[in-house]
Amino acid sequence: MLNIIPYPKSVIEKEGVFTLDKTISVKSDFDLPLIKEYFSFEGEANTFFHKDDAVSKEGYRLVVSQNEINIYSSTKTGAYYAFQTLTAITELSGIPCCEIEDEPYFSWRGINIDESRHFFGEEQIKKVINYMFKHKLNVLHWHLTDDHGWRIEIKKYPLLTEIGSKRSYTHTGGWKSFKKENKPHEGFYTQEQIKNIIAYAKERGIKIVPEIDFPAHCISAMAAYNNLMCFPQKQEVVGYFSWDYPKYKSLNFRANKTLCLGKEEVYDLVFSVLEEVCNLFDSDYIHIGGDEAPHSEWQRCEKCQRVIKEQGLADETELQGYFENRLFAFIKEHGKKPIGWNEIASAKNLATADKKAVIQYWTRKRDKNAENYVNSGGSMILSNHQSFYFDMPYARYPISNTYNYDPADYGVNSANLSNVLGVEGELWSEWISDSKKLQMQLFPRLPALAEVGWLPKEKRDFESFKKRWDMQKPNLKSSKINYAEDEIAYAKNKKQSAKILYKFTHGNPYLEVELNDKYKKEKSENEI
Repeated sequence: MLNIIPYPKSVIEKEGVFTLDKTISVKSDFDLPLIKEYFSFEGEANTFFHKDDAVSKEGYRLVVSQNEINIYSSTKTGAYYAFQTLTAITELSGIPCCEIEDEPYFSWRGINIDESRHFFGEEQIKKVINYMFKHKLNVLHWHLTDDHGWRIEIKKYPLLTEIGSKRSYTHTGGWKSFKKENKPHEGFYTQEQIKNIIAYAKERGIKIVPEIDFPAHCISAMAAYNNLMCFPQKQEVVGYFSWDYPKYKSLNFRANKTLCLGKEEVYDLVFSVLEEVCNLFDSDYIHIGGDEAPHSEWQRCEKCQRVIKEQGLADETELQGYFENRLFAFIKEHGKKPIGWNEIASAKNLATADKKAVIQYWTRKRDKNAENYVNSGGSMILSNHQSFYFDMPYARYPISNTYNYDPADYGVNSANLSNVLGVEGELWSEWISDSKKLQMQLFPRLPALAEVGWLPKEKRDFESFKKRWDMQKPNLKSSKINYAEDEIAYAKNKKQSAKILYKFTHGNPYLEVELNDKYKKEKSENEI
């Protein structure tokens, strides 16, 4: 068994090795700047990257013999994936002779990084891109706006970052705790920084899909421009993450204030924001959120009620459908495809007849509207909470939840699997404020996700994955990546898990990190 995650589609191991007593010298049909620090491009070549249009877009064929290495791909991305496989199987004695034919099962293999709740910055986001590149993931879903901070420069509306990117305090104690840190938190990306990050990801075969969340999850925008509200009032960027906290409630209901959908000035801002975002990002997709939008303010708002009457809408759910339809049309006019969370599928008037909108299915509970959409020809991304919410404790969702994921468990008929673009892990950052915890939440979940995206369910083998994961730990340790130890990742100690889950919501969302540190220390001491 070769030490590769995600495991290839086909592996034939052969006798012999390509020894490393000679320099690996490359001749390539592609410009591959990322491998120049590893291989020489001078002298007589013994490693060849061939352009072969018969190979699929992200696929490759790798043939290692005792005398030379041949790699075949139709794209630079496929060549880089072959390089990742080649480095993974390299041992001190050399590179084992083999023939590998490989391509991914799903075209969408993504990670969502939430930088609204906590802003990580350019250096950290590039590290995440490199983690993805190593594991052949190809979509970075970038959650850049939410109630707790607006993280992208919009030139036409400068207050979105001048005001919306800053908050005065941060909730620290878990969902059921009211503990907070009275310390300012701020940060945003300029459009020039974003262009740099897009180029960095593109060289690694990764598309960046921005999410600008409307019509809810946008208190940071309303703090900057309170005319966006149904009932304008002075509003600060909020630092509490729980809807239970009294100060965090809107005028009559819950935390999630919504945009007023009865004012044209709201649409003017939304369209201006989306226009700059469409022009900035080269992805085919723009994510517009659409989740967790309460209706209470729309029910009381004369302007919203007037739109419902004038447009012949049945209720506030269809009012959101009307809003989403206008956004869909705008995004399509700008050559992009819209993505929304699965709640948007509940509006009967949602314009999905052309099936060009993508529904991202995340909810814990089954959603028949979303399932009907994918089973009737609509496109879907699978991010179901129980398997792909990587911010959750392993005590709640151990690594087996991710690895053993089956789309059929969420209503996707086998005949309609071709409508599924792929899978995506969600790293929400309410309780992730530093790289140490970010890494622990991603490893080993990110490698498991990579294999789920690369292989169909019937080809996956959890026991094999665990062995290969163990083989990769020394490299992660030497790279100072803070992965979850087995005592955490597999969550077999039920008493410990119960304690972690209680503390996660009642006072210490970092207990799992502290226990992980303890296990690392014990193992390190035993090695001495």
